[in-house]
Amino acid sequence: MKKFDFFRQFRDAVIIINKKNEVVFRNHTFKRWFKNFDNLKKFSHNTNFDICPLDSENVEIYSPIYHALISKEDFFARISFQSELNQIFYYDLQAIKKGNYTIIFFTDVSAQNSLENIYKQNDNLRKQIEILKEENEDLQKIKQKAQSQAVRIALINKVSNNIRESIDLSQILQSALKELSIMFNAFKAYYAKFEKESYIIQEVFGEKKSKMPLNIKFDTQTSETIARREISVSNTLTEYMSAKAFKQPVFRVIIPVHHLQNLMGVIVLLSYRTRDLNEELEILEAISTQLSNAITRAELYNKNVQTVKELKSTLKELKETQIQLINSEKMASLGQLVAGVAHEINTPVASIKSNNAIVSKLLSSISDEELKGMLSDINEIDKEAVNRISNIVTSLKKYVRLDEAELQETDINKELDLTLELIRHETKNRIEIIKNYGEIPLIKCYPNLLNQAFTNILVNACQAIEGKGTITITTDFNTEKLFVKIKDTGKGIPKKLQNKIFSAGFTTKGIGVGTGLGLAICSKIIEKHKGEIIVNSEENVGSEFIITIRR
Repeated sequence: MKKFDFFRQFRDAVIIINKKNEVVFRNHTFKRWFKNFDNLKKFSHNTNFDICPLDSENVEIYSPIYHALISKEDFFARISFQSELNQIFYYDLQAIKKGNYTIIFFTDVSAQNSLENIYKQNDNLRKQIEILKEENEDLQKIKQKAQSQAVRIALINKVSNNIRESIDLSQILQSALKELSIMFNAFKAYYAKFEKESYIIQEVFGEKKSKMPLNIKFDTQTSETIARREISVSNTLTEYMSAKAFKQPVFRVIIPVHHLQNLMGVIVLLSYRTRDLNEELEILEAISTQLSNAITRAELYNKNVQTVKELKSTLKELKETQIQLINSEKMASLGQLVAGVAHEINTPVASIKSNNAIVSKLLSSISDEELKGMLSDINEIDKEAVNRISNIVTSLKKYVRLDEAELQETDINKELDLTLELIRHETKNRIEIIKNYGEIPLIKCYPNLLNQAFTNILVNACQAIEGKGTITITTDFNTEKLFVKIKDTGKGIPKKLQNKIFSAGFTTKGIGVGTGLGLAICSKIIEKHKGEIIVNSEENVGSEFIITIRR
């Protein structure tokens, strides 16, 4: 709005809100400081200031923006703002009421606020130094002690931050062991998990994992100290029971790690420098507590990850089982149907055969040569038709083969011919079939299942060819494998879909046309034969399915 152009020159961020809590103006500084501003409510939730509300259930009351808008007078407060990257900035907020508008100014005081915090910290340090001066005449030793303590606290904070920032157990332990090694000048540090009265070393810092023993035990006195949840500090010649003795005494610190009442494990630090740990004991106990929480969190996360993997595996098995059940039911239903159809067809076919035999006998008694020739031709046509029907019924019975559940030695070339015979209605007068059959040996397989796979692929190939086209079938073998290649001149499969076509439920034929199970079933059938099926396809050129079966 042009009437607010005056605020564009301000170095501070300015936002103007009407009585409906609608933002009507933001100057350039506001847009630069708050780049991700989306809406006022979200922006308000990211601001905070020191307030102790009586009505704690009202979340809005914690926001200074809320107070600035509801206040009838001008409003001022020092606020904090948390960015999307979890950075904290500090601003002086000043809200001025002008008619129907609330004008809010933001002055960046982050640096000033940090400086004030530093001043406060420095003041506290000065007070501490003064107290130390009064209590101890040796100022130099006190200063060195304070500096040493500050360094240790910084290291502990680093350990704590690393623990909080990761859920990887190995990374958590390595980070903690590294910082503790630095703090105590340890030449070796490790974490050992407690299991059945002994300890299994899981992570080591300062030594290769290949040198780790599988499990270790400590002496009775050390074990009792650990059981009391106390830190064990000693000078020893042996790292643990049955360990090879050191050439000189080693300063050993064992820190128990507990979760609730259960001992999870211990952190062991080994150093050649002996030192007094009175000041560090509390720090070590605090690290132990943080480490136990981090280990518990990491173990729960790993357990959840494993559970998710198991659930995914179970889901995959269920899908595969579902495909197998659907396929089994489909084939069983088909077998029953074929058996019924074959029975119904055989009865009239037998009658026709009988009639043909009678007609053949009567032909010799007919004197009219023209009538005799015509009936003879009709009789031959009927014989051919009967033979054709009989062959189709036989092919159907061979295709289903529900009684053939065992592996059989089969000629794949003949099975392909059988399948082509059954889908002849798809190819007749439209698709040319080119057979490049090799002289392949018999292989042990489930013929009915392979026929089903061949049928699915060949029918898909026919449906992919719009108008006339060609399907080329090639068979070959080597010492280990037998190959069946089915190539068509259809419309092809888009590249982005080629890795999905063998997934159950995926179809490119549209809703109500395809079930998405055909190629998924093919894949499972080939897997059952310890083989594999792949596809090479190019849009508007065609597809080639390559089936490999181990001999």
